[in-house]
Amino acid sequence: MADPSSYRPKPGEIPDSPGVYRFRDEHRRVIYVGKAKSLRQRLANYFQDLAGLHPRTRSMVTTAASVEWTVVSTEVEALQLEYSWIKEYDPRFNVKYRDDKSYPYLAVTMNEEYPRVQVMRGHKKKGVRYFGPYAHAWAIRDTVDLLLRVFPVRTCSAGVFKNAARTGRPCLLGYIGKCSAPCVDRVSAEEHRELADEFCDFMTGRTNTYIRRLEKQMGEAAEEMEYERAARLRDDIEALKKAMEKNAVVLADATDADLIAVAEDELEAAVQIFHVRGGRVRGQRGWVTDKVEEITTGALVEHALQQLYGEETGDAVPKEVLVPALPDPVEPVQEWLAGRRGSGVSLRIPQRGDKKALMETVQRNAQQALVLHKTKRASDLTTRSRALEEIADALDLDSAPLRIECYDISHLQGDDVVASMVVFEDGLARKGEYRRFQIKGFAGQDDVRSMHEVITRRFRRYLAEKEKTDEWTDGENAEAPEIDKNGEIVGTGLTEDDGRPKKFAYPPQLVVVDGGAPQVAAARRALDELGIDDIAVCGLAKRLEEVWLPGDDDPVVLPRTSEGLYLLQRVRDEAHRFAITYQRTKRSKRFRSSPLDDVPGLGETRKQALLKHFGSLKKLRSATIDQICEVPGIGRKTAETIAAALAQAAPAAPAVNTATGEIMEEEPGTMGSSGEPVTMGAPDERRGQET
Repeated sequence: MADPSSYRPKPGEIPDSPGVYRFRDEHRRVIYVGKAKSLRQRLANYFQDLAGLHPRTRSMVTTAASVEWTVVSTEVEALQLEYSWIKEYDPRFNVKYRDDKSYPYLAVTMNEEYPRVQVMRGHKKKGVRYFGPYAHAWAIRDTVDLLLRVFPVRTCSAGVFKNAARTGRPCLLGYIGKCSAPCVDRVSAEEHRELADEFCDFMTGRTNTYIRRLEKQMGEAAEEMEYERAARLRDDIEALKKAMEKNAVVLADATDADLIAVAEDELEAAVQIFHVRGGRVRGQRGWVTDKVEEITTGALVEHALQQLYGEETGDAVPKEVLVPALPDPVEPVQEWLAGRRGSGVSLRIPQRGDKKALMETVQRNAQQALVLHKTKRASDLTTRSRALEEIADALDLDSAPLRIECYDISHLQGDDVVASMVVFEDGLARKGEYRRFQIKGFAGQDDVRSMHEVITRRFRRYLAEKEKTDEWTDGENAEAPEIDKNGEIVGTGLTEDDGRPKKFAYPPQLVVVDGGAPQVAAARRALDELGIDDIAVCGLAKRLEEVWLPGDDDPVVLPRTSEGLYLLQRVRDEAHRFAITYQRTKRSKRFRSSPLDDVPGLGETRKQALLKHFGSLKKLRSATIDQICEVPGIGRKTAETIAAALAQAAPAAPAVNTATGEIMEEEPGTMGSSGEPVTMGAPDERRGQET
């Protein structure tokens, strides 16, 4: 435990101006990021008597080993820089909201010639209009199914669309009237886009216009005694009203607003957001976080706003945001939101009327989410803690291994030898810190030497990063990053030269290797050669699931029902999966390689044209320069280069059909009936050879 006085800045070093500060631990890893209107006043609060600090703040300052800061011009720039650094560094003591799921959106791909209505998750794409998010994908499909009666927009994939255009026959939705079938030219591209625009208008809340229009058409059809058409229009109106009922009116003045509510206790906080568009609730989402720092409700709201709108621009940021408590100060946050939207944004607490009543509903949802989360997580936290304690007891460790790294070697009969490194922290996978290696020190199959090389390379990098000093700690003289009019960082800042810990800068408490005593001995020897003696090593052998320790003649046998053994198995299996995936990727690239790859200036299009013209590399190799020149796009100079490259390249080994053992006559690269290259004999499914 570090003494904060050991790294406390000297009096007068800290500037009395806005800025962002970072606390780092002894391994130079950023553990906390904060912003301040006055860096001097804010940082002074951390270096008072430990007894007067909040327990979480005390834990942070005693874990830290240094503090640094960057001066900026305004509080808005500080807010933007804080958000960027939290995203970049993922500090362990900062509040970080994480979605409890990937929420689905109803998306209309207006960036395509024939817009498509579909369910989308993940990052938003340019040119696509999104509605939601929804709690469940089936809710989107139910809504779309109702609206397609009135707005028969395309919903099929690109493959189905192209196949229908090729055959001249629409899909089932085209026959039953739920698609306007632009694939077979029943409507033009312009007419179909108008339908998509009307669909979007209805989803944005302009519903009464379309219902009145349909009612007028129904009345005209009835007057003209076209009763079947009138009945269809009646059903269309009912479908629209049913779709509208799924999103009841909550605000009578057709308000566009987001309502954010927070439910919290001493340890955790849950956030619920209702997205109201046109007076109707169009989407809902929720987050839960651990309160790893001393924080007020207003600060929780500020972090939620950063999470919600940090990547959004334009209309995605509504005119009005209703919250249970205002950030302190509120002006920089309002200015930042206005910059994201491009116009003014009202950030306030509802006091009366429909908005206050709706906020109470959102608050009840947040409270229920927190209760549900605690019910689910209680057993999960208990199980993970018990697993780490069991591992510590079995391996005779001083404390529970909060960070575990596992290594595995994979190859196919000695070819394409690779290794994987996976990381688990607090019993959970940290996929952003996974790494993969190519074995470079020797050729052939030797798992023990491969393990020694990988461990050596990984921890040599760790030692190298440990020895580096941070270059961006000039305090008052630090250069403020350049920030554009939208608050985006465009100048100096989060670059590889800013001194932050690189890929291998943070050490584990436990190294697990996939294997038995030889692999464990190799890993321990690699660490000893580097002078590292404070990292425990063990191995998990597949056959009997035995845990091997360096220098022990007998393994440690954990009970089959042990949570510790289950966690080690998960870590080992994840390392194996990651290694196999990388090894197969390299193998497939090797099988797809061709002598044509070495011809300068020959791209994929002309390579495909050559293979399609001659049928195989064997026939291309035997062709004359004049025959090669017959291929469209191939000039004489290029043909001469191709002929020379093929003459120098050794003929590839004959392909083998792994199912029958038959030697194929053609080389890899033979053209199939569809005109695409076919690679025969790639032993992708020979899993018994993979390690």
